[in-house]
Amino acid sequence: MTGPLDGGSHEGREPDEPTAFLHIPAPRTAPDDMTEPDDLTAPDDMTAPGSVTEPGGVTAPGGVMPAAEPLSHKVLMSLLGAWALSACSAEETALVEAHLTECAPCADEALRLRDAVGLLHADGNLDLDPLLRSRVLENALGRRPARVPVPGWAAAYDAETARLDALLRDIGDAEWHTPVRLKWYEDEGAVSRRTTVAGVIGHLMTVDGLVAASLGLDDPLGSDAPVHPTERTESFWRGAKPPPTRTIHEPWREQSHTLIRTVSFAGRGVAELSVSYGFFALPLRDALLDRAFECWVHGADIADAVDYPYKPPSGGHLREMIDLATRLLPAALAIRRRSGLAGPARELVTAGSPGRSLRLEIEGAGGGDWFIALDSPAAVGSRERSVAHVALDGVEFCQLVAGRVSPEDAAAGQEGDREAIRDVLCAAATMSRL
Repeated sequence: MTGPLDGGSHEGREPDEPTAFLHIPAPRTAPDDMTEPDDLTAPDDMTAPGSVTEPGGVTAPGGVMPAAEPLSHKVLMSLLGAWALSACSAEETALVEAHLTECAPCADEALRLRDAVGLLHADGNLDLDPLLRSRVLENALGRRPARVPVPGWAAAYDAETARLDALLRDIGDAEWHTPVRLKWYEDEGAVSRRTTVAGVIGHLMTVDGLVAASLGLDDPLGSDAPVHPTERTESFWRGAKPPPTRTIHEPWREQSHTLIRTVSFAGRGVAELSVSYGFFALPLRDALLDRAFECWVHGADIADAVDYPYKPPSGGHLREMIDLATRLLPAALAIRRRSGLAGPARELVTAGSPGRSLRLEIEGAGGGDWFIALDSPAAVGSRERSVAHVALDGVEFCQLVAGRVSPEDAAAGQEGDREAIRDVLCAAATMSRL
C-alpha cells in the first residue's frame, strides 16, 4: 500500500520537489532468483537521519525510496497460492493481478486455485427443514379454502394423509425398505409384527379399502377380499411378490384423494353410511376419523424408523380422535368383561340411564373431561356417579389406545376405584389392532 508519508518533517524541501511516498518493500525474492551481493559489509559512515540508502550506498534525497523493480515470473507464480487465499499484501496483489493480464498460463493456474479455495469453505446446509412442507400445506389450506370444501368430519383424515404424504415424498428409495415394527395390545400383553415402510403404507391402503368399498369405490384387494382389517393386511402382505416398494405410494395417495373427493361431493347424508370392519361397524364420519388416527400413528412409526420429525395432530383433530376413543371404550370394556378379563358389572342400568362412571381427564392439546360408563355400553357416564379419576396427557392417551404404551405406564394420575381404573386402561389398550 502506498500513500503520503504522514507525520514526517517537510522542512528543507524545495517547492518543486515531488511529494514523498513510502513504498512497502517488495516480497522477498525466491532463492533461485537471488544473486550474490558484491559487498556484504556495512558502510563506515552512518546514514543521516531522514534519508534512505539505496542499493550501492546512494542516499535518495528527501528520504524517498524509488519504486521496486518488477518481480520475476517465478516469484509472481509462487505468490499465486497466497493470492488465491487473499493473503497477499495490497502491493503484492496489484503486482500479481497485473501479471495475470499478461500471462495466460498463470491466469489459468490462478483460476484453478481460486476454484479450489472455494471448495475449502463449507457451505451452509442446503437441506430443507423436514417440517417446511407440512407448514406450507397447513398455511395454504388455511388461507385458500377449496372450491368444494371438505366436510368438517373428514378434515382430520384429509390433514393426516397430507402430512404422511409429505413425509413419504421426503425419504429416499432405500428408506422404503427400512424395518418398521408395528405394535398393538391383545388380551393381557403386547404383540408386534415387523414389516417395512412400504409394508405399512400397503397396510393403510388395504384397510382404507373398507371405506372405499362402502362408498361404491374399487376395493384394492378386490370384491372377495376379507373384511377384518388384520386378515386384509395379512392377505395383502402374502400376495405382494416381490415385497412392496415405493411404488405403493401413488396408489395409496390416489385412493385417499378419491375418498376425500367422493365424500366432499356426496352431501351430508353420506356421513351416516355404515362401514363394516367385520366384528364391528362405524358410521362413515367415525370410520374416516379412525383412519385419520391410524394414519397419524403409523406415520409416527415410519418417522421413528427413518429418523424424521413428526408432530402430533392439531389440537382440534386430536380432540376428535380422543372423543371417538372414549365413545368406543364402554363397548371395549364390555367385550373384556364377557371374556373374563375385567371385573363384573356392579349395577344393572337401563339404556340412557346414568350409572357408575370413570372420569377421564385429558391434559394438553385436545384436552377435556370425559365420563366413561363402567357397567353398560348403553349407560350414560355422569359426573355425579364417578367412582374413579384418571389424568392423562392427550398424546399419551392416544398412544395407549394405539398399543404403543402399556396400561401400567400410561396413567399420570389415579384416584378412586383401582379395579375400575385398571379395567378402563386395559380396555383402552385392547382397542389397538394391526
